[in-house]
Amino acid sequence: MDIQSIKQRFGIIGHSPSLDRAIDVAMQVAPTDISVMISGESGVGKEVFPKIIHYLSSRKHGPFIAVNCGAIPEGTIDSELFGHEKGSFTGAHEARRGYFEVVNNGTIFLDEVAELPLLTQVRLLRVLESGEFIKVGSSKVLKTNVRVVAATNINLQEAISSGKFREDLYYRLNTVPIYVPPLRDRQSDIVMLFKKFSSDFAERYRMPPLQLNPEAENILLNYRWPGNIRQLKNMAEQISVIESNRMITPEIIYNYLPSIKESNLPVLVSDIKKNEPDISERDILYRLLFDMRKDITDLKKIVVELMQNGQVSGDFHEENPHLLKNLYEEMGQEKLVKSKREGSSQDHDDHHQIIDSFEEDTTDFIEESLSIQKKEKDLIIRALQKHNGRRKKAAEELGISERTLYRKIKEYDINA
Repeated sequence: MDIQSIKQRFGIIGHSPSLDRAIDVAMQVAPTDISVMISGESGVGKEVFPKIIHYLSSRKHGPFIAVNCGAIPEGTIDSELFGHEKGSFTGAHEARRGYFEVVNNGTIFLDEVAELPLLTQVRLLRVLESGEFIKVGSSKVLKTNVRVVAATNINLQEAISSGKFREDLYYRLNTVPIYVPPLRDRQSDIVMLFKKFSSDFAERYRMPPLQLNPEAENILLNYRWPGNIRQLKNMAEQISVIESNRMITPEIIYNYLPSIKESNLPVLVSDIKKNEPDISERDILYRLLFDMRKDITDLKKIVVELMQNGQVSGDFHEENPHLLKNLYEEMGQEKLVKSKREGSSQDHDDHHQIIDSFEEDTTDFIEESLSIQKKEKDLIIRALQKHNGRRKKAAEELGISERTLYRKIKEYDINA
């Protein structure tokens, strides 16, 4: 069979090279009995690859079972996988066969294998190395001929370093690795997947299928999709059921994407890049400028209190210790303290001189910030005019995402 036949057989949609590569590796390794480790983010569709491997192997007429290791309580996982004898623990009223015994001569898929307890990992390693296992409450060694395919959505190297996963088990399972790419790396497949999902839901719920206008398609293409295919499918179903308008616009799409919570606190550039890897440098600059507004407001409060009382209130000290410390160091806190303690007229004049200087600097900074916003608005208007209102081209010209541009247009009330 070729890759296209496999896609049709298992309902895989997409033509991205990284997806085809993952399918090709699964096809190549299927005829062997080598253990396979499938990695990828949650929601990318890892569960279909064990089925491909089993279907193309010599075990295809044997049993296949998928086990979600993270869904089984730690106290019963050994019993589920390896079985138990009657009376081996409270509630064991009769003997039970485990998955490794039931799936003899077949394939077992261990999803979320990193969730296995360390003691269970030792038992699994023995099965992989010798095909032997012992039921809970028994001393008899049993044999099984099972092919193991495992999957995880976490970094196993980090789990090994933190002592949560055995290194020897990792290398035994990871004989052949298969990486399933996230949806954001399959940009050419996103619209195709959305249309397929909307068509399926239209048939299921007996309603017209959804249609995307070009702007809505661009939003889908540029969104990061942290939940991958599962999130896209969920959104397609929600829109299919809730929206009466079958022509989907950007406004509709935004209603079903998680909102980005904006903080008024100062933002570190490193934190922005960590949490929003797709944000541009210009986006970061804009965010930093806008988050400085709160600091400006706080600084104005300090000026007012200094002018009225000659000191800053204790409550403000508690709420903004670092801000005040830096401010006093830069503007001559020693003079302020001396003026308060000695009450000399000279120091009192110095005190007001510092305040006047600070007030002037603050005013200049506020005017500069407003000037930056005006320039930003002018740049957006000029970019839209240059590209005849085409937001995608304008966003490329400005070096920001189309979603950011859309938000800026609404914020500045620009007619575009």
